[in-house]
Amino acid sequence: MNSSFLKAGHTPTLFAAFLYFDLSFMVWYLLGPMAVQIATDLQLTTQQRSMMVATPILAGAVFRLILGLFADRTSPKTAGIFGQCVVIAALAVAWLAGVHSYEQTLLLGLFLGFAGASFAVALPLASQWYPPQHQGKAMGIAGAGNSGTVFAALFAPALAKMFGWNDVFGFALIPLVITLALFVLCARNAPRRPAPKRMADYARALGDKDSWWFMFFYSVTFGGFLGLASALPGYFHDQYGLDPVTAGYYTAACVFGGSLFRPLGGALADRIGGIRSLLAMYTLAAICIAAVGFHISSSLVALSLFVVALLSLGAGNGAVFQLVPQRFHREIGVMTGLIGMAGGIGGFLLVSGLGAVKQATGDYQLGLWLFASLAVVAWFGLCGVKRRWRTTWGSAASTAARV
Repeated sequence: MNSSFLKAGHTPTLFAAFLYFDLSFMVWYLLGPMAVQIATDLQLTTQQRSMMVATPILAGAVFRLILGLFADRTSPKTAGIFGQCVVIAALAVAWLAGVHSYEQTLLLGLFLGFAGASFAVALPLASQWYPPQHQGKAMGIAGAGNSGTVFAALFAPALAKMFGWNDVFGFALIPLVITLALFVLCARNAPRRPAPKRMADYARALGDKDSWWFMFFYSVTFGGFLGLASALPGYFHDQYGLDPVTAGYYTAACVFGGSLFRPLGGALADRIGGIRSLLAMYTLAAICIAAVGFHISSSLVALSLFVVALLSLGAGNGAVFQLVPQRFHREIGVMTGLIGMAGGIGGFLLVSGLGAVKQATGDYQLGLWLFASLAVVAWFGLCGVKRRWRTTWGSAASTAARV
């Protein structure tokens, strides 16, 4: 990190944005690693277990748009404090009163959606401090907070085994309260902020068919990453009989790779072009997910395939957002909100869909193959639109994208 970058923005705010995003993603994902333990105690079906895990993902997708609008009209710091307080209050009630039914898990998941919406606060809070030449680095550092999912996968099942899964909600309050205090002390709104986005801006963006392509591409990459990360603890338990703690460790290995490769995916896209990079990522992900569907007998082989798949999807996330500013450089704020929402919806559909397929057929095979097919559809869709993008993006964008 060079001195010009350190002097260009506000480092305490960048740190606060990263920490807020990291802990928020940890909590957003919290029900996934404990899904087997919660489902066993509450006697949930496979489909109910999947819906419990999927609810925070869907709520986060919707709340991203709402919290983003709130941040525009007040400030990112105000929106961040509000979101954190909602999540802390929800976890405190769940811990003190207890969660005793399937419906209560869904209600808790709804409020945890505010943690998933942190994307709409952390990124603008950090990026608004930095000039264009440092935007990518600032957003990469703030966006690296999705690594918080690793902590949930590593520690939540083990803590649930030792103390009970309901007490994990209480343990989660400790880092959240500390993070809120640091956020209040360290974060500052940028002195110059863009004008608030209007609903008409979103409607105008949705009128462009390229918006829908980008939303679809990200629903496969980020939706696939988050959806698989949420479903894998249950998958490893159901398919290979792993205990929840071991299944959590397996999942953490997959999630760590995907989180690590998001910024590396953006760097690779800068080097070889966003479209080439994304095509390669879809290819790898489709092959690995389809292969897992063929009833791999070894859990370690399945783990290896999932690691490669999530590495590819994580890198694909970075590649998508390397392309977005080239196509929508003037509408980047609006498109970030829409694309982020689509990614969350993709994750919800994947988790709930895998649960429904398992419930109906007794196997995950069809669900995995359907998702692999979506990656293939995205591959062909990207090949199809890149020919038009050569002419519509202009020569500069064409060169940058290397199509």
